Amino acid sequence: MLDERDRKILEFLQADAGVSVTELADRVALSVSACSRRIQRLEESGHIARRIVVLDREKMSVPTTVYALIKTAHHADEWIEAFRKVISDIPEIVEAHRLTGNYDYILKIVLPRVEHYDVIYKQLVRRVELFDVSASISMEELKGGVSIPVSYAQ
Repeated sequence: MLDERDRKILEFLQADAGVSVTELADRVALSVSACSRRIQRLEESGHIARRIVVLDREKMSVPTTVYALIKTAHHADEWIEAFRKVISDIPEIVEAHRLTGNYDYILKIVLPRVEHYDVIYKQLVRRVELFDVSASISMEELKGGVSIPVSYAQ
């Protein structure tokens, strides 16, 4: 069961996983050793899945975001696994979700410029059969990031 200090630790680590244990302990009013033990417990329990570095997309030259909505006529396990393999092999596809509603999948694609979308589109349709692909270009990110709410965690 998580307490308020655990949640604060998780909030601070989401904002900056590189924060020192000493600074983190100070922020949550714990000794360094107690804070370190809590972090270890949160990792062992799976609340902390991994620690990553978030790169600046402008500096990495992939400032453009395209969302591709996909319809397929295929729903067999073999097709889904082939699709999963194809999208896993394309590094510009940074997220993929299976959906309810009018479309089957949505892909988040990061690109150096919008014209590069055609390269990704051709990689997809050459390797897996799709019924329909509709793409939208993100004009502006209003909210972004990888942090999730910690208040629901138990």
